[in-house]
Amino acid sequence: MDVLREFGRSTFSSLKIRNYRIYFIGQGFSHIGNWMQTVAMGWLVLQLTGSGVHLGAMLALRFAPLLLGSLFAGILVDSTEKRRLLYVTQWIAGFLALLMSVLIFADVMQMWIVYIAALLFGAVDAVDRPLRQTFLHEMVGPAELRNAVTLSSTEANLARALGPVFAGTLIATAGIALCFFANALSFVAVIIMLTLLRADEFHREVGRMEKSNDLLAGLRYAASVPVIRNVLIVMAFIGTISYEFHVSLPLLAQQTFLGTAADYAALLSAMGAGSVAGGLFVASRREVTAFEFVLSAFLFGVAMCVTAIMPTLGLATVGMIFIGFFSINLTSVGNTIVQLESPSYIRGRIMALWTMALFGSTLIGAPLIGLIGEYAGARWGIAIGGIAAILGAGYGVRQLLKHDRLQTVPAEVALVNEEAAAQNAKL
Repeated sequence: MDVLREFGRSTFSSLKIRNYRIYFIGQGFSHIGNWMQTVAMGWLVLQLTGSGVHLGAMLALRFAPLLLGSLFAGILVDSTEKRRLLYVTQWIAGFLALLMSVLIFADVMQMWIVYIAALLFGAVDAVDRPLRQTFLHEMVGPAELRNAVTLSSTEANLARALGPVFAGTLIATAGIALCFFANALSFVAVIIMLTLLRADEFHREVGRMEKSNDLLAGLRYAASVPVIRNVLIVMAFIGTISYEFHVSLPLLAQQTFLGTAADYAALLSAMGAGSVAGGLFVASRREVTAFEFVLSAFLFGVAMCVTAIMPTLGLATVGMIFIGFFSINLTSVGNTIVQLESPSYIRGRIMALWTMALFGSTLIGAPLIGLIGEYAGARWGIAIGGIAAILGAGYGVRQLLKHDRLQTVPAEVALVNEEAAAQNAKL
């Protein structure tokens, strides 16, 4: 029992922080709604066109702002009060989801509308993703950052397990429109939770501040720090080719296994379940190393290659559990390494680069995997992604393991937090 209690304390340690606990609850609703909408968007495209190329094109537009606009978004995140900016992104995303629901319900949806909606959702996401990452640091501080990053990723992947099930049920019984409406309602929950946060409990960092709106400042800093540079290179390569499940899984369900939206949802849910298990495993660990990052990339790639050759939908679903397990290890370790190496004054711009590497790269990868999936088969789309992850791990072995070490809070960030604590003690 003592072992279980200690495991629980270490695994969920960041939830003892009131602000993060409230935020965590609100994000749970948002993630479920988002995954319901993700399933609905992909299935809507296949209903309208039946084409993997169109699906890839829609996703390219969805993620184009994350590649092309993230540098600008990083400046906005670094120069704006984060909770206030979160209010704005949640209201806009909620309105767009509600509008999509109304248009589908009115039976006026056309493919060009889907393309425009995907682009607008992506524009909001380009700001929202680095904003939420840096807001985590502001809520919990560096000591609990890895735990908070991992629990947030685990929550998102638990939603990946639940949201598609809800979406598949709604699509089969009530139609796609309700998936978008449910997502719109989820943003209301987030906004309510944001109003409950206590500003005086945020980890306000005092120290070097940079007001410059230099668009390339984040790039220069990332290039000057080998750990950040190499982690971002690995994630950009893997993000471009491997993380295209929004393209490969609908095609695998519909064309390879002749399935329905429920089968696509089952594949996503299995990946989410594996990610939850992986997240609970990772959350109990207190340090990160480059070796762990590289090993996770390798095992993630192996799991994808094995899943690609599974002969039945049931076995492919099992394979997705392992993909999810190693996926969350890879992203949570990489995310934490990059954040801990980034001082506060430029962290928003660095995390914008992370967003570009992992998600913005879909602008290139989604059409490519869509093309491969349509003409060579969905299995090849998944297998090539696995090979890419293994190659990324190989690059990491050469570049990241030369000076592998336990990742600790950098001296600059530690000094900043000591000064902040001293200032708070005087108040």
